[in-house]
Amino acid sequence: MGNWNPDLYLRFAEERTQPAIDLLARVAVAQPRRVVDVGCGPGNSTALLRARWPDAEVIGFDNSPDMIAAASKSHPRGQWLLADVNSWADPPPFDVIFSNAALHWAPDHAKLLPRLFGMVGPGGALAVQMPHHIQSPVHRLMLEISARTEWRDLLNQARTAIVVEEPSFYYDLLQPLAGRIDLWETEYQHVMDSPAAILAWIRGTGLRPFLQGLETDEQRRRFEELLLAGLEQSYSRRVDGRVLFPFRRLFFVAYH
Repeated sequence: MGNWNPDLYLRFAEERTQPAIDLLARVAVAQPRRVVDVGCGPGNSTALLRARWPDAEVIGFDNSPDMIAAASKSHPRGQWLLADVNSWADPPPFDVIFSNAALHWAPDHAKLLPRLFGMVGPGGALAVQMPHHIQSPVHRLMLEISARTEWRDLLNQARTAIVVEEPSFYYDLLQPLAGRIDLWETEYQHVMDSPAAILAWIRGTGLRPFLQGLETDEQRRRFEELLLAGLEQSYSRRVDGRVLFPFRRLFFVAYH
């Protein structure tokens, strides 16, 4: 998948950072020495970790050079690494391994999450948040449009780019390894100016693999045109002319 656009991602920085705030608030580790932010993006979530634990060594890593460059520019005193979670192997243990809205882009959670939890030291925690809105209108629309005859084959990989299982999967996977697991879901009601604003939101995240799988600008324009028409039908205007964009997210914190 191509590089991320930090400016586009941060266009909705407040909405994207709130789940990281909510996840961090539930991490009951008092004085960690080593903390890592997996899939740190432009560093907005990593900044929260440094503020919470100013005496800890806090590392942020991401597989996007553009995101790491943005994080380094915004937070020049931070520790930033260009790395992929599937091959990342910094020497354990870590007291907190934190990941906000990143691991749904990684395959094979049945192998990945036990490996990450195995890098957590005694008394530490693996804390994860992932979008869990596969059944939302916007995601269903992307799948339906991608299945159109003219680009069905081009978008086979895009349709499976996001991997998020049910909460029970993560409980059953980590319960035999963990001393305790906190697991919950939250549906945020984002207030957006218009259905076009929802399109702008997902253009920076979930729409990326679909647009990158298409071959021409005309195909991408047509895909977005069809998607916006569907969003106009699926997300009705409220009394002030704006729209509510429900967005469900899955959280869990597993403790050693």
